Amino acid sequence: MPLGNGMLGALIWGKGDKLRLSLDRADLWDERQAMPDLNRYNFKWVQQQVDKKEYGIVQQTLDAPYDTKPYPTKLPAGAIEFNISRLGKVISNVLDIKTALNTVKFESGVVFNCYIHATKNQGFFGFENLKDTDVLPELIVHNYAGNEKATNDNTHAGQGLQKLGYAKGEVIKTANTIRYRQPVYDGHFYEILIRWTKMGNKLIGLWTVTKDAPADIPAISEKAKEPTGWDSHVKWWAEFWNKSSISIPDELVQRQYYLEQYKLGSVARKGAPAITLQAVWTADNASLPPWKGDFHNDLNTQLSYWPTYTSNHLAEGKTFTDWLWKVKGESEKYTKAYFGVDGINIPGVVTLSGYPMGGWIQYSQSPTVGAWCAQHFYWQWKYSMDPQFFKEQAYPYITQSAKFLEGITFLQNGVRKLPLSSSPEYNDNAITAWFKEWSNFDLGLAKFLFKAAAEVSQVKGDKAGQEHWLTILSQLPDFETNETGFAVAPGQNLTSSHRHMSPYMAIYPLALLDVNRPEDKIRIINSFKQLEAKGTKGWCGYSFSWMACLYARAYEADKAIKQLQIFASNFCSANSFHLNGDQKGGQYSGFTYRPFTLEGNFAFAQGVNELLLQSRGGYIEVFPSIPGNWSNCSFKNLRAEGAFLVSATYKNGKAMYVRVVAEKGGRLNIKLPKGAFTLAGKKLKPQNNIVSVNTKARQKLVFVAKG
Repeated sequence: MPLGNGMLGALIWGKGDKLRLSLDRADLWDERQAMPDLNRYNFKWVQQQVDKKEYGIVQQTLDAPYDTKPYPTKLPAGAIEFNISRLGKVISNVLDIKTALNTVKFESGVVFNCYIHATKNQGFFGFENLKDTDVLPELIVHNYAGNEKATNDNTHAGQGLQKLGYAKGEVIKTANTIRYRQPVYDGHFYEILIRWTKMGNKLIGLWTVTKDAPADIPAISEKAKEPTGWDSHVKWWAEFWNKSSISIPDELVQRQYYLEQYKLGSVARKGAPAITLQAVWTADNASLPPWKGDFHNDLNTQLSYWPTYTSNHLAEGKTFTDWLWKVKGESEKYTKAYFGVDGINIPGVVTLSGYPMGGWIQYSQSPTVGAWCAQHFYWQWKYSMDPQFFKEQAYPYITQSAKFLEGITFLQNGVRKLPLSSSPEYNDNAITAWFKEWSNFDLGLAKFLFKAAAEVSQVKGDKAGQEHWLTILSQLPDFETNETGFAVAPGQNLTSSHRHMSPYMAIYPLALLDVNRPEDKIRIINSFKQLEAKGTKGWCGYSFSWMACLYARAYEADKAIKQLQIFASNFCSANSFHLNGDQKGGQYSGFTYRPFTLEGNFAFAQGVNELLLQSRGGYIEVFPSIPGNWSNCSFKNLRAEGAFLVSATYKNGKAMYVRVVAEKGGRLNIKLPKGAFTLAGKKLKPQNNIVSVNTKARQKLVFVAKG
């Protein structure tokens, strides 16, 4: 069972006759650098090797360090174990997602509870009804300095932890505490502290993990009104769940949706790092985590934050832009060193502090990674309409990202070009993964970024800046499309099933195309036909989540819900974790392995949101993509661009009402479901199916269906 608060995390599971709590902390990293000097081995150098068709040297220099060096990497912390051999069989193991409390009940009547406090960096555990049984915690430390072999369990685990070469940690025990300090690299360390007390037939304990600081947690007192912080913990989770809700008639999909929301609340918190591949649930198997547990910006971080905006969890979404802003200085250094221009780009594979990690260089050091990350600054602003965030972060990050992309591109016969382009992860890391013309992935991001830069410049009152970015935008070519819809790049159609939906960025998430426009509809429908013809054998779990969003944007609701059902039934473990591969023997995908990453989970949640509410092209659409067999559904306080909170009910196949709260006020453009609606008793007269209303801050509007 997964527990977390953004910084601390734990997995509660059974290992033999032991109850094990695998402990994690989000900022535990080994950030020793493995990359060569990027001033020398830079983007121009890569171009030269591609031109000479001598790409092996690029792979050896820039790709290989990621696989051959054990660092940089995310680190696991340790584990707590309890000997439960005398407690009888486990009769239930329940995670209450409303309160983030895990409860295990034993045949003997003993009950185990544990949680991680929502805002304090401490975890709680407790046993009740122990009677004559003595159960004390034991600390299990990772064998960083030993010879323990990594587990080969089809999870894409990395090298054994001993490859990091750390000194052996020190364990200090007292009657009711265990303290452990693990030296890591260059004088850094982390500590684990466990403290417990017996109270009659109860055992109550707290634990924490600290980085580069001595661990400390308060003593547990029977006299304290709130000895473990339970009341404040429950209050936080109640406020989290009160932000929004949905009700849909598909039990499988709704259950998975709420499990995704729970995981979001467990991994995103102000002050904590952004969501990595596994966030606060690093594997506890004596090895480096899959793909080093890093920040993967070629889709993983971006997809992980998709649902935060529509689900009205802006605080959780802001943890991404907070982290991007925190590492902005390193991003600027990297941009200048590797690309030789000013502005902001961020590596596609990056450490906690923003250092590049290498890997498949087309994607780990792509020129459009920053553009995709900039979309989250744009979304955070558009969904919140926060003027301070706009001024201090959104405007500068977007325009500086655009400045970089302008600097790296060049004009040829009046058309702006990119020296080298790619499309994750087509042709993997071969030289053929590079294209001399724009891939639709890179082109879509460039079009979005320059369009966004023009918009934020206009809002800032910078007319010259707006005109400049619109000029740059006009210099970009059209998308490469043909009878197969969107190509990967000129001369490269989608020829086989592939996991990454990168050629279709313009449909979603960039929303540069709208199926309501005839010319766009042809491109979208042809793309879907080609995707369907090639099948799903090359897909991972996140592919189905992303495809659900694509289908929802094209109003193909029945196909969208099918993708969500497949994801929930075939690509998730019993505890709801996305395992990348098809866990039912390859029913839908040729990938049958089980490495855990989070982006598919969170993109799934957004796929559900997209069925119910969409922000598209300057207007909001309510119930845009309802599956044919849904007679009843509803949602409360989903958020739309413009800082509008929307609630709606769909009953017996018809929308009954739509309520909108204008958080900041402004022009509301809303496309209501089919049928006639009234507002304040007056019949509405939509223009092109869209109703426009000028609103004041905190104004409430209720659109009621007639008849």
